[in-house]
Order: sequence, then C-alpha cells, then structure tokens
Amino acid sequence: MISSAIIPQPLARLPWRLIWLVALICTIGIVTLFSAAGGSWSPWALKQGLIILAFFGLAIAISYIPERFVKQVTFPTYMVIVVLLIIVDMVGFVGKGAQRWIDLGFIRLQPSEFMKPGVVLVLARFYDLIPASDVRQWRGLWPAALLVLVPFALILTQPDLGTATMVLVGGVTVMFVAGLPMWYFVSAAAALGAALPVVYAMMHDYQRKRVLIFLDPEADPLGAGYHISQSKIAIGSGGIWGKGYLNGSQSHLDYLPEGHTDFVFATFVEEWGLIGGVMLIFAFAMVVRWGMKVSQRARSRYSQLAAAGLSMTIFFYFTVNLMMVMGLAPVVGIPLPLVSYGGSAVMTVMICLGLLMGIERQSRTRSTLA
Repeated sequence: MISSAIIPQPLARLPWRLIWLVALICTIGIVTLFSAAGGSWSPWALKQGLIILAFFGLAIAISYIPERFVKQVTFPTYMVIVVLLIIVDMVGFVGKGAQRWIDLGFIRLQPSEFMKPGVVLVLARFYDLIPASDVRQWRGLWPAALLVLVPFALILTQPDLGTATMVLVGGVTVMFVAGLPMWYFVSAAAALGAALPVVYAMMHDYQRKRVLIFLDPEADPLGAGYHISQSKIAIGSGGIWGKGYLNGSQSHLDYLPEGHTDFVFATFVEEWGLIGGVMLIFAFAMVVRWGMKVSQRARSRYSQLAAAGLSMTIFFYFTVNLMMVMGLAPVVGIPLPLVSYGGSAVMTVMICLGLLMGIERQSRTRSTLA
C-alpha cells in the first residue's frame, strides 16, 4: 500500500509491493518469449502480454469481493467444478493423448485449473464451520479427505498427474494448517510409500517412462530423455552471467523442446545465467512470503487457512517446474506461472493473487477499525 495525496485512494491501497514483484515476473516472461520467437512479438510474446493484462484486471476485481460473499459461494462453486470434471471424463475434448477440456466452441475450458484454488477455499470453509474441538477428531478428517480425493481422482483419470498432485498438495496444506494431528500425515506418507509399486503399475506407459527417465536421463538421451538432457545443457551453458539476450543457442537452434512453455526457465537462464535465474526465483519466493504474511495477519480462521493454501499453490506451481527443468523431478507438464506461454497458469495464479489481495485488504480494514 502507498499513501499519496495525488494518487486516488483505491489505487493507493493496492499492495504495490506485490504488484511490482508480479510485474517483474511477467516482464521476464514476455521478454523471454520474445527471445524464444527469434526476436519477434508473434506468436507468443504479444498474446501473452494481453492475457496477463486481462487476468490481472480479473485479479483486481476479485480482490474487491467481500469475504462473506466468497464464503457463501464456496460450496456451490466447488460442486459446479466437480460436475464439470465429471463432464470432462464423459465427453471432454481429447488433445495430446489427454481428455482435460470442455469444448465450448469459442474456448476450450479446463475445469481442473479452477479446482486448484477451489479445493483450498472449500477446505478453509469446512474448517471454518466446524468447532475447533472437532478438528482433531475423525469427523474433522474424513469429510475433508473426500473433498480433496474426489477431484484428485477425477483429474487423475484425464490423465493429468501434475494438476492432480497440485490439488492434493493445496488440500493437504489447509488440513495441516487447520491443526490435524501430525500422525495423520506421517501415516499417509508411509502408506503412499508402501503403495508406490501399485501406483507405478497403474500409471500410463508415458508416465512410467517419465519416472524412469527422471531416475536415469542418459538411458535414452535422444528419445524420452531428450527434454531433460537439453534443458540441463541450456542451463549449464548459461554460466554465471548468461550468453546475452537473444543469444541463446539451445532455444534459437531448436535443440530445446517446449522452450516457450514447460522449459521456458532453461531458455531464460541460458541467456541471463545464474544471476538471472536466482533473481527470478527470489521474486517468486517474495510473492509466496507476502502470501504467508497475509495468512499470519488474517483476522478470521477462514482467511488464515485460505491464504496459506493459496500461497502454497503458487509455491508448488513454480517449485515443481524448476525442479522438473533441472532434472530434480519427473516431467509432469506443469508450466512456470506468469513466465511460460499459455493462459491456464496465468488464470490460476491471478485468481489466487486476487483472493490473497482481498484477504489482505479486509484484514487491514479490520485492523484500522479495531
């Protein structure tokens, strides 16, 4: 928030520290997409800039929605998204071997993106409604587990392991912050570890290949391991200071696949080096730090839980992508939000940021009135 006699109060009360951080990240994305296209605004940079502006306007609009209204529509909205996920599984549009979209003619809607913030809000509302004494009881676990596992299973069948995992992590974060006993999480982790062979057997062939390539990328450097191998080469060739803007050989010579989407970080670091990569990571970390501070300062239990879950959703988004492009995690198709080309990730993150800005504004207003 800034204070000035010249700037109108609605603008002065915006969280400008967050806005400048988001603007920096988005600028890095547009600049990188411009370079990835060989120094051209088309086909990615200009369109991405327009998408960012549109969804940033949406984020500002969301930030003015009163908390009581968000609470009222949380459960109905969650149910609508679940119904849309069922429709996707039944008659959804199939593309690139996955069935994740509803074709509306003028747009292909991906309902699973709405579930990322949706599951956070519905769990925050659930724990806001039940008595604090019930949280550590069985009745504080099983309804929340159903609210998470139903969309998780529906998204997993599309198949979309990356999005399903993000929904799961967002939900588990809210359950953890709500105060469920630690042994629940330890037991679940142990059960998951024991079930890994079964999970692996249930995976699709391409998912198994991704896991095997993650464990040994050099096993098929010209086939399934090509993405990871070229990504590591691009990141390593950038060195400390990078090769210079518009001088990335891996992306410009088309050695790096998906250099404008999933592997955009490798494109950026090759040109801007370790220094540029650290700066981008730091900017994302500061956004998450701001979100967690919003959670700490929130005046209601609902706001605390929602802010923590939304912040973790953003954290998981960029962390998994960075680990993926550096070979520290299997390739699961999660883009780098606000940097990779595409509107889905921008929409999800801007919805999260809009909700966080709304929580921050209302917490600040209550503090002023108190």
